[in-house]
Amino acid sequence: MIARILRSEKTRYLLVGGWNTFFGYSLGVILFTALTEKLHTAVIALIANCLGIAMSFTTYKLFVFKTHGNWFTEFMRACIVYGNMALTSIGLIWIFVDILKLNIWIAQAFTLVLTISISYFGHKKFTFVQKSS
Repeated sequence: MIARILRSEKTRYLLVGGWNTFFGYSLGVILFTALTEKLHTAVIALIANCLGIAMSFTTYKLFVFKTHGNWFTEFMRACIVYGNMALTSIGLIWIFVDILKLNIWIAQAFTLVLTISISYFGHKKFTFVQKSS
């Protein structure tokens, strides 16, 4: 039964995405705690973000979309998807909180659902697209 569930790309995407979220969050906290006396918060966030993107890209490539080769091209495409997600997330949070006056927790929940969907289709249709031979 578990093997059948894991055959679903969308299920694998959600499971791996959960891991990636945990990893990125934990890494950010650990790096901030360890480096806050030595580096500016923005530098720590940049380092954590780069490492988190590398982890996400690798786990999506190997366990979700299972593509072969094209590491550099796919990584560059993943950075484009993540950059667009970041801009979308920032814009949505601004609209939800500052314009619509929603609570940050509700705004973040709506934004998370939307960016997860955008991320899935961005990776499926752009980052990890396989050309037919």
